[in-house]
Amino acid sequence: MSRAHREHLPTRPTWRCQVCGIAWPCSPAKLRLLAEYRERRAARLVYLATLQAEAAEQLADLDQGTPPAGLADRFTGWARAR
Repeated sequence: MSRAHREHLPTRPTWRCQVCGIAWPCSPAKLRLLAEYRERRAARLVYLATLQAEAAEQLADLDQGTPPAGLADRFTGWARAR
């Protein structure tokens, strides 16, 4: 499968995109999530908050127990209903 057609999924425990290597969720992942959960905004926020909690734990393990700042903006801030 070509790079353009691969899903932009997180690599655990670093939470970088498997395709583009930037912090997940990357722009293509956000667009996919917006489309996938178009009619279910609350479900999208619950899903992202669950992933945020997982990422916080895993990233803290990588950095002597301190999760990075800004995870709420990164995972759910962009996805809130406007």
